Amino acid sequence: MQRFRIKTMNAIAPEGLALLGENCVVSPDEPDPHGILVRSAEVDTGAYPSLLAVARAGAGVNAITVDKATAQGIPVFNTPGANANAVAELVFVMLGMAARHIPQGMDFCRSLAHLSDAEIARQIEANKGLFKGFELAGKTLGVLGLGKIGVLVANRGARNGMRVLGFDPFPAIENIHQLSPRVEFVRSQRRVVEAADILTLHMPLTDASRNLVDSSFIATMREGAILVNYARGPIVDPAAVLAALDSGRLSAYVTDFPTADMLHHPKVLFSPHLGASTEESEEQCAVMAVKELMAYLELGTVTRSVNFPTAESIPSDKAVWRLVLINRDVPGMIGFVSQAIGAAGINIASYLNESNGEIGYNIIDLEAELPATVAATITEHPDVIRLRCIPLRNGGPPAP
Repeated sequence: MQRFRIKTMNAIAPEGLALLGENCVVSPDEPDPHGILVRSAEVDTGAYPSLLAVARAGAGVNAITVDKATAQGIPVFNTPGANANAVAELVFVMLGMAARHIPQGMDFCRSLAHLSDAEIARQIEANKGLFKGFELAGKTLGVLGLGKIGVLVANRGARNGMRVLGFDPFPAIENIHQLSPRVEFVRSQRRVVEAADILTLHMPLTDASRNLVDSSFIATMREGAILVNYARGPIVDPAAVLAALDSGRLSAYVTDFPTADMLHHPKVLFSPHLGASTEESEEQCAVMAVKELMAYLELGTVTRSVNFPTAESIPSDKAVWRLVLINRDVPGMIGFVSQAIGAAGINIASYLNESNGEIGYNIIDLEAELPATVAATITEHPDVIRLRCIPLRNGGPPAP
């Protein structure tokens, strides 16, 4: 029996969609979904009354109303690391093109198309000095943001013979453990910015990072440095960057997020938001997003959510009913819920409680079905955001 309605926004790789199975009805036109799979479209979680979860096939979630989703009891999942290699590879492709002035050289060669082969060769030998570049080896690469992508970029820079300095204000231990010992982990952002010949940005877009790179930030950069932005466009103030390029403060800007003013600037090298646009990346993102979404819909499991704590619990043999309780993180909730269940004469097989400081997330396995009256009592508590009841036996796939 088909139970979950899934709305797709943007094209989702078929390798991911194939994992949804017969328990789902999938359509880009679904007006009231239980789950949404999205790549880059804007998602207003308040527009869908039955929505339980959103899974973003990618890392950034700035196009999703995350704060509203949290208040509604809707987890937002992402796929950190699934597209990291694609982005890191493209950063160095573009850096190589910038360092060797490849776009300008190609334009020059195309301008010779009307000449004979002999004249083309003569013109190239006479003018190739105009496009003399530099080698990346030996230069200082500064990496701001040491998530999955930033670590790969830093490590690749070290392998290329660069001196690499990395900074992250809130480093995840699992990412730092992947950092090459040749990368210097620095505790000061300013030190990285001041030292870098090439400064590359790899942080999420937040209120703190929006317009981070403004005129005052650029004033602390090394004269003639290259700025690279393959994170998010609004992290950089375009007017400040263009002014710095015109003055010579920056020698080049390399970005995946061009603006109208940048398209004809000779010192801007851009790609059309291609960071994650590889077959491999799109497949991995889709597969990860679908697995996260279905684990939540079917069992209430939370992994890689940007607004909910991680919570994983395997049902025991005695469990026949699972409660997923989402509440404001206030004292007394565990006691209140346990007492309400116990008063109904129902034994709790297991109780998992996790918190991220804002949201309390509970997976409660019961040895009997919870009566509707008890569920209503729990739901009516002023600090309960959402209660889901998931049958674990004798009813097929769980109902929403």
